[in-house]
Amino acid sequence: MDPTTDNAGQTGDQGTARAALEALRAEIAKAVVGQDPAVTGLVVALLCRGHVLLEGVPGVAKTLLVRALASALELDTKRVQFTPDLMPSDVTGSLVYDTRTAEFSFQPGPVFTNLLLADEINRTPPKTQSSLLEAMEERQVTVDGTPRPLPDPFLVAATQNPVEYEGTYPLPEAQLDRFLLKLTIPLPSRQDEIDVLTRHAEGFNPRDLKAAGVRPVAGPADLEAARAAVAKTTISPEITAYVVDICRATRESPSLTLGVSPRGATALLATARAWAWLTGRDYVIPDDVKALALPTLRHRVQLRPEAEMEGVTADSVINAILAHVPVPR
Repeated sequence: MDPTTDNAGQTGDQGTARAALEALRAEIAKAVVGQDPAVTGLVVALLCRGHVLLEGVPGVAKTLLVRALASALELDTKRVQFTPDLMPSDVTGSLVYDTRTAEFSFQPGPVFTNLLLADEINRTPPKTQSSLLEAMEERQVTVDGTPRPLPDPFLVAATQNPVEYEGTYPLPEAQLDRFLLKLTIPLPSRQDEIDVLTRHAEGFNPRDLKAAGVRPVAGPADLEAARAAVAKTTISPEITAYVVDICRATRESPSLTLGVSPRGATALLATARAWAWLTGRDYVIPDDVKALALPTLRHRVQLRPEAEMEGVTADSVINAILAHVPVPR
């Protein structure tokens, strides 16, 4: 099958679904240069019904990445710019009085979409940040005692700036733990940056993805078929024990005050399973666990202040744990 064929609306078998999702990389590359790991992370999150925290300095195409993904998957997307004066109802929606009927009716907020881009989520107070917790965990919004289900698929892609902390509200550990993955968006390499500038010089408009040639190569049906296939991917008892040993080692690390919870261990098992299927296998191997350990666990641990002062990072602690925990044969 030609992977660039429009597969939106087709149920397809496992091979068709995998080819459709693999085609996303090439399609998104028409708009975003050199961010394959982030694209893969977003696809893994969609397969696991999880959410993603994107961290990177301004101007590295975080917003464009999410918009391009939505276009290539033919999904609805909305963007909310989180600011200090943003209210919870601005995200979830609210009851509005209709003078014609003399009744209150629910006006859905931007959270009622497939891909919600929560831009600079750490710029809004905890009260508004917490308005997303029910949506992320329960996939519903409760207003006036009435639960209202969100569309499926539903993914929150939240961004935050790692270098500017003035006027921000750090996400509490409980909310960080709700994100399946934390993806770091690096600055591009020299050649990638040259390619970006060349595209702009040739007339590329990041606000017009259709003109850039980005079109649907997969759809919700492909995603559903892929999720069903991922659920059948075999996990041996040895792999399960390996994941548990890694997470327990974080709780015993002298560099950390907070280790990975059982929810984090479950997340690592799920992301490794999705990655195994994406790479063409129906069983999980230790390398799948290692490949997803950093993005799945880095935001679920907390460094001791003295370790942070010595230049220790969450990534370095996790890498050291991966190097020492025995790998199953």
